[in-house]
Amino acid sequence: MHTVSMTVNGRPETVRVPARKLLCDVLRQDLALTGTHVGCEHGACGACTIRLDGRLVRSCLMFGVQAEGAEITTIEGMADGEDDLHPVQRAFWEKHGLQCGFCTPGMVLAGAKLLEDNPDPTDEEIRGALSGHVCRCTGYVFIVDAIRHAAREMAR
Repeated sequence: MHTVSMTVNGRPETVRVPARKLLCDVLRQDLALTGTHVGCEHGACGACTIRLDGRLVRSCLMFGVQAEGAEITTIEGMADGEDDLHPVQRAFWEKHGLQCGFCTPGMVLAGAKLLEDNPDPTDEEIRGALSGHVCRCTGYVFIVDAIRHAAREMAR
């Protein structure tokens, strides 16, 4: 067992985990942050996407011990409170950018990172930012619309 200290969604956290436990499992099982979904466990679907030290990463491709000292943001850390959603979260809700919701956390984090880096992306750039995320329900049209809407709202 290894002791791992990290900051998750602005809160210091310390967990004891086996060396081979995946970061997605640490988040879900040890920290009860179940918004980080586990889909393919190969890094292909994007459902387990989180922000680690400002970068988007697939938490299924990392061991929990690799997060020592890291600053992590999960979908739960995107909102400032239950009634104060991040603009991308709100846009997904308002523009019906989700159906089953399984891919949504990774899509929201990817969309927010895109808008942080590029506040006025083209539809092609939005699709490029989402290219590593698999959605089996929506066909991506409403997801692209939601991110475009969030960009307009954030520009106000």
